[in-house]
Amino acid sequence: MKSLGSIRRSFSPWTDPEAKPFIAFKNVTKRFGDFTAVDNLSLDIYTREFFALLGASGCGKSTLLRMLAGFEQPTSGDIVLDGQSLKGIPPYRRPVNMMFQSYALFPHMSVEANIAFGLKQDGMPKPEIAERVAQMLKLVKLEKFAARRPHQLSGGQRQRVALARSLAKRPKVLLLDEPLGALDKKLREETQFELMDLQQDLGLTFIIVTHDQEEAMTMADRIAVMSHGKVVQVATPAEIYEAPNSRFVADFIGDVNIFEGESTDIAGGRLTVKTPAGMVIEVPSSRPPAVGQPGVIAVRPEKIRVTREAPAGAPVNAAKGEIWDIGYLGDMTVFHVRLADGRTVKASSLNAVRAVEDPLGYDQEVWISFDADAGVILRD
Repeated sequence: MKSLGSIRRSFSPWTDPEAKPFIAFKNVTKRFGDFTAVDNLSLDIYTREFFALLGASGCGKSTLLRMLAGFEQPTSGDIVLDGQSLKGIPPYRRPVNMMFQSYALFPHMSVEANIAFGLKQDGMPKPEIAERVAQMLKLVKLEKFAARRPHQLSGGQRQRVALARSLAKRPKVLLLDEPLGALDKKLREETQFELMDLQQDLGLTFIIVTHDQEEAMTMADRIAVMSHGKVVQVATPAEIYEAPNSRFVADFIGDVNIFEGESTDIAGGRLTVKTPAGMVIEVPSSRPPAVGQPGVIAVRPEKIRVTREAPAGAPVNAAKGEIWDIGYLGDMTVFHVRLADGRTVKASSLNAVRAVEDPLGYDQEVWISFDADAGVILRD
């Protein structure tokens, strides 16, 4: 399959067989009593990569981050950073720094003092501390707020102070544990791009833990989707979205329609699946299931068209239905179309023009259809 690389920049050391990972989790397991938080996990992360650990609460992503930081120790396995095993190395001697969701700022200290705290603990000379703090304030654009206390700042400003303090010691790796969770939607979106620019300018390795799919898709070079202590898929955001390797990933990342049926034909690099309701679906496949075996096809809502008339080529990749629900979201309109067998298909249409003549309405009979390359075969 042709690689769907990062849209943001040309950066893909993981595709180079000669590249050595900067961080390597080697068969790492972490148990808390009878509960296994991380289960025999192996994962490679490369220098200057913005890497996201994505998953629902309890999947093990924060535990993985805390083991890298040194706040937790693996039950078994090893973590290697820049060629050195981290076994037995305490948190304060590791070349990493962690930024927490709560920010953990000292309320009685000024912005300037908060940023300088770790440098003072390390015994850095005062002139160098002053210079470093000034650099960090400029980096996060808070020069005018140096004398303020945390309670005098907005949520976004406190987030920047915590970021500056984390970067002041110039770690090799910055760990971010749900760092934007306390921000409102608009500020969170703005901060995502600021973090991306900052990471590229500094040339550091960033690892972010998040349960927000959009956040991971926006910022990361690669994403590791986790479930029950295991990594289910590691790939670029585009590959995760367009070519999920399982039903779990397809359903977890964005919206998706799942069509199930029996494989009835394989010819010319395409698989034909017939659903129980009689819908015929054709999709390209280099490794299709055998004829007669179950076939599971995933199709994203934005790849499905809703029309009044039957599309050319019907009934392949097409079905007749009735509009059940309509959601107007401003930039797009979402349709829920009820098919003859009672199942509902979700389709979305971009509102590219201000007004639409004779728009589709509730209870209207319509056709849904999609191109053959819009569907992805799922393995489980």
